[in-house]
Amino acid sequence: MADPGERGRFGGHGGRFVPESLIPACAELEEAFREAWADQRFRRDLDRLLAVYAGRPTALTPAWRLSAELGINVLLKREDLAHTGSHKINNVLGQALLARRMGKTRLIAETGAGQHGVATATAAALLGLEATVYMGAKDVERQALNVFRMELLGAEVIPVTGGSRTLKDATSEALRHWVTRVDDTHYCIGSVMGPHPYPWIVRELQRVVGEEARAQCAAELRTGVPDYVVACIGGGSNAAGTFAGFVDTPAQLIGVEAEGGAAVAFGRVGVLHGFRSYVLQDEDGQVSEAHSIAAGLDYPGIGPEHAFLNDSGRARYVTVSDEEVIPAVRRLARTEGILPALESAHAIAWVIRAAESGELPPFCTVLVTLSGRGDKDIHTIREAA
Repeated sequence: MADPGERGRFGGHGGRFVPESLIPACAELEEAFREAWADQRFRRDLDRLLAVYAGRPTALTPAWRLSAELGINVLLKREDLAHTGSHKINNVLGQALLARRMGKTRLIAETGAGQHGVATATAAALLGLEATVYMGAKDVERQALNVFRMELLGAEVIPVTGGSRTLKDATSEALRHWVTRVDDTHYCIGSVMGPHPYPWIVRELQRVVGEEARAQCAAELRTGVPDYVVACIGGGSNAAGTFAGFVDTPAQLIGVEAEGGAAVAFGRVGVLHGFRSYVLQDEDGQVSEAHSIAAGLDYPGIGPEHAFLNDSGRARYVTVSDEEVIPAVRRLARTEGILPALESAHAIAWVIRAAESGELPPFCTVLVTLSGRGDKDIHTIREAA
């Protein structure tokens, strides 16, 4: 999980599959990020914002009662405690600082569950930038609270009515818009997807999650590292950031996909939104619609670095169904007083299933990245319950 080089390749995945008109913009962004990431002043400015504004480091919380019930040791990396309620703020603050350094005055973004959109609107307000967020019309309905939050923060939210009206279509529309406004606009991608250099940039900006968790586990655990590191995956940014902190340890890395959007489990290699990876496709190679009760996992592809981690055997990718998610939300809420986002609840659901089935050995230590809090999902949870 290092620099993928100028071609942006992770094994046979990644790359830059975009219209010729976007090649200069991607090249400009790569050059700007390389310069910024090597600039200690830029890194200090970002670290300070992450500390005094985003609230880092986030806590490592032992899930005592759930652990006792399952017969294992569960630790929660609490990204739900970060400002705006999820890990998304880590990436957006970095990209917004980079955009300002590049002389851009506008941010555009795609969002599914709305947390990336909220983070983008927040960073834009903080740094005096304009913000436009594309969101599938279906997600606008089920994430009305986050839509209102974005608008309160001054962002324009544009519903996307084409296709499945979810994250895939919002991403397509944002890319189309970026083509027309590259001179003054930075496309703030929310996950480890898109054309190079985005998967690398987002992973590096989310690496703080894994590095913090690694240090916290070293202080908390006799063995220094957990036996398992688990995170939910749509595009896969919280998992990529977490895995980056443990990829060189003996910990087993587990990515949990939504069953209805499981690109690793059910997809084939293809190109989507400017990158090559596993993609859900029909027999003719057309991208299939994904489905998940969690809007943030409703995506038919997976980040290219995750595809490489799967191919190399370094990480394992599993699936969780919608039917398992609501019981996992309820169980964590009632044992620990923590209400997870539906996305994060997929990771919790797998841990519960694996512990109760014996797949996880007794007394093992499992680190779960709790990528966001469940306030945004109350309406969906209430309906599903």
